[in-house]
Amino acid sequence: MTQVEAARKKRLRVSTLIIFIFIPVILALSIFSFGSGWYLLLSFIVLFLVMAPFFMVFEHRKPKAREIVLIGTVSALTVVIHLIFHIILPIQIGTAMVIIAGISLGPESGFLVGALSRFVVNFFIGQGMWTPWQMFCWGLLGFLAGLAFNLNKEDELKSSSFKMVMGPLLAIIFAEILAYISFLIWPGEDTGILSWRIYVFGAAGLLAGVILQRKRMPIDGLTLSLFTFFTAFIIYGGIMNFASMLTGANAPGSDGVSFEALRALYISGAPYDLLHAATATVCIFLIGEPMIKKLERVKIKYGIYKR
Repeated sequence: MTQVEAARKKRLRVSTLIIFIFIPVILALSIFSFGSGWYLLLSFIVLFLVMAPFFMVFEHRKPKAREIVLIGTVSALTVVIHLIFHIILPIQIGTAMVIIAGISLGPESGFLVGALSRFVVNFFIGQGMWTPWQMFCWGLLGFLAGLAFNLNKEDELKSSSFKMVMGPLLAIIFAEILAYISFLIWPGEDTGILSWRIYVFGAAGLLAGVILQRKRMPIDGLTLSLFTFFTAFIIYGGIMNFASMLTGANAPGSDGVSFEALRALYISGAPYDLLHAATATVCIFLIGEPMIKKLERVKIKYGIYKR
């Protein structure tokens, strides 16, 4: 194993630990320890944590200013284009841009672009206790996209290979079948399958599919669209519905932190999550491949790092 490969694996382990353990624990504990008035400080803590694995990219070499500029430019473009469409037409193009950033710049940089972009966007459309959670969700989409897709020059933007798509798709389908079986065995107080199960089991299947086809997903309209739809609906929607329960636990009339409150939020939030996923999917289908091509040309022209 070369020094570069060892450093890449080390960086990925640290990133995974921070993203899947440290940040969620800090977000959850902050609700009960500090309350809703500390969201801005919490947002800066999240940014600090996501910058740690990002700067590990440069552990064995001096970073070039052009590399930092590219990440800053993509973040600024994500903010501007999302705000424009937020005013004109309520479609989630920012979600598509974060996924594109993760594919083009790598998982660590994708997480940083997502978290930073959401932080800045919310200065214009509204800051609150939801901001750190939205930063985490956008960042996570960029991180997963960087893990799943293959951007080797020889195979760049190759034609769709449905075999590669089928692995994650079957993993999600199998997970949702398990969700339905669990509903039949243990319905609890659920009135239908469209509840917390579709998110929790779906997220497990999606993560399994990403691991199964890590760095092997082709870059084409079909694959980008399927990935965007499922990650936006299951990952973003699932986490933000859970966050809504935590952040609104002390609000007047709230059911607090309870299984019943969580189930109600998942059921009532499903239409919005579907709309979010659908509009982000349309955006990435239209602009995904052209944007990735443009970013690759920029990286080649200016000699910017390969992942």
